[in-house]
Amino acid sequence: MQTAAHTTAAEVTAPRIEDVDLVVVGAGLFGLTVAQQAVEHAGARVHIIDVRDHIGGNAYSYMDEETGAEIHKYGAHLFHTSNKRVWEYVNRFTSFTDYVHRVYATHDGEVYPLPINLGTINQFFHAHYTPAEARALIEEQAGELAGTDPTNLNDKGIQLIGRPLYEAFIKNYTGKQWQTDPAELPAAIIKRLPVRFNYDNRYFKDTWEGLPTDGYTAWMERMIDDERISVSLNTDFFDTDQPFNREALSAAGKPVVYTGPVDRYFDYELGDLKWRTVDFKEVRYDEGDHFGCPVMNFSDADVPYTRAIEFKNFNPERAESQNPNRTVVWEEYSRFAKRDDEPYYPVNTEADKALYAQYEARAAEVPNTVFGGRLGTYKYYDMHNVIDTALTAYENAVAPLLG
Repeated sequence: MQTAAHTTAAEVTAPRIEDVDLVVVGAGLFGLTVAQQAVEHAGARVHIIDVRDHIGGNAYSYMDEETGAEIHKYGAHLFHTSNKRVWEYVNRFTSFTDYVHRVYATHDGEVYPLPINLGTINQFFHAHYTPAEARALIEEQAGELAGTDPTNLNDKGIQLIGRPLYEAFIKNYTGKQWQTDPAELPAAIIKRLPVRFNYDNRYFKDTWEGLPTDGYTAWMERMIDDERISVSLNTDFFDTDQPFNREALSAAGKPVVYTGPVDRYFDYELGDLKWRTVDFKEVRYDEGDHFGCPVMNFSDADVPYTRAIEFKNFNPERAESQNPNRTVVWEEYSRFAKRDDEPYYPVNTEADKALYAQYEARAAEVPNTVFGGRLGTYKYYDMHNVIDTALTAYENAVAPLLG
């Protein structure tokens, strides 16, 4: 039901190594930003390679022909930032809708607003607490953890929102997402989830928020719409049968920006960094709108998936071009990633951090090579973080390589 994978106009016969100034491995946001900056500021000739059949990395999207929905192939991507430099940069290539992200959760047969806010609290307890009363209640329900700063997710969740709310909305959801006892997970994971003692259920608090008006792929295409940028898709950096491989580029002394898995670059010599991945199950309904919102979390343990995404609801402004009688939903199932899976979230245990530190030290010694992006630095990044780090990496590390 989808359109064919998009082939960018820049994808032409690969140039010769000697005819390019910079090779970018990975056509995600980090790589595209660096490529664009290298052309704009250094007049460089840039060749991008990617093992996938499309540009855009995990932000890639395509149109579903049956429903008219824009499908985010690698899960929901929502742009938001308070970084003025990033906001001004991205607006050079796309305008944004006025979409504001709000999430809802189904628990015990009832739907609640997330993140936890005064509306969630009053609905859950069938009460009409004031902000002060709600704060006092949460502190009481946090028990001996109130006023502490726990290091594990389980205790941090109880400290933040009290045991009843934590067990209803966070404990089982987190258990499904990580397949790990929350007591074994770091508290930093839950610190990303805001808690509010008012009725504000806007998920993000950034200054700017929205979705690209013409879709993610159109945005990415515009970033590299320059004759000095060429792209080779379905091209594996580690395949010695293609000219832009690791060994050939090293021998040629060409500057390289590498955005693939850092442990893969070194052939996993020190061991594998651990990741979480997501499997998607597609469900189609004979109705125009199934959930009434873009994202519905499922907080209970008896539902095997963590959440469901209804893509049409990200773009209500496109209603006239969407099928009023059919909708598509993706259910998300989380698990530990194997080498051949798509890595989404770094597990980041202390052992993983120590292992990455060793790989990072090795990466610093690779000549003419800059490691970046989510996979190249073993970090979880939102899109605006990726762009910001790419702009900085170009200025501090890539530009000097271009002379």
